[in-house]
Amino acid sequence: MMPYWSCDIVRALKIAAILCAFVLTSCDVNPDVNPGAVRHAVSRLFGHSPPQVQDGFETSRLDTIWSRSKFLPDAVEMQSSVVRAGMGAVRITLHGGDQIPTERGSGLERAELMESWGLWTLEDLSYEYVFSLFVPPDFPVVPVRLVLAQWKQDCPIEDCNPNNPVIAIRYVAGELRITHKTGPQPTVLYRTQEDIRGRWLDFRFQIRFSQGRNGRIRAWLGDEAIIDYRGVNAYPAEGGYTDSNAFYFKMGLYRDLMAEPMTVYADEYRKRRLPDDAI
Repeated sequence: MMPYWSCDIVRALKIAAILCAFVLTSCDVNPDVNPGAVRHAVSRLFGHSPPQVQDGFETSRLDTIWSRSKFLPDAVEMQSSVVRAGMGAVRITLHGGDQIPTERGSGLERAELMESWGLWTLEDLSYEYVFSLFVPPDFPVVPVRLVLAQWKQDCPIEDCNPNNPVIAIRYVAGELRITHKTGPQPTVLYRTQEDIRGRWLDFRFQIRFSQGRNGRIRAWLGDEAIIDYRGVNAYPAEGGYTDSNAFYFKMGLYRDLMAEPMTVYADEYRKRRLPDDAI
């Protein structure tokens, strides 16, 4: 068994690696260092998720399992009026013109919770994600790109091609669909035109990302099994991607530019490692 002092050393090394990444990517000491490459290296070193993480959004502040880099300060609010379970849930609101600093002037707007670096998923390992989303009854039904949740493959060079999510839950023109993309064209794994507004959507995904044929996606919406996919489940080692990848989860609102505000709620998030033979 590892002695107690070794745990402190490992913790210190992790902190040192993150500080090094910050220095190398934030200062002018070495302008040739690519921020994405540093982030990718750190996530590969320390990206093994704990056996389980969860967030019921019961506290007054957003938990540190979430990065704050994908939303503006006023976009995320802890509240108790609309909840799936317990006493709290998170409200995510996107207004027209809400663009994070790295996307100012683009055609995109977002307010998303993204899992922190140390929790990212690694290729060829199996994970389960459980989360609930609530789309209010008066939510706009519009024919623009809108993503409610997504799994992205990390891009070490910041400009991979393609750079779309591998898996995305989309809501466009009143249709809920789940798309899958590991090449030039996406595939729709699930779609429904049933009105999803005004009720909680309880999702469960079991996923193994892989550039080989052993990739896996199983998904449920409530008690209904909606996806059972086997095969390639990652972009190949080309276009900027590598042969050993990390993947991260986001949920909230990501859309094309539009003036009308949107709000969704999220609750009961859980992620856990699964045994290799579980799926």
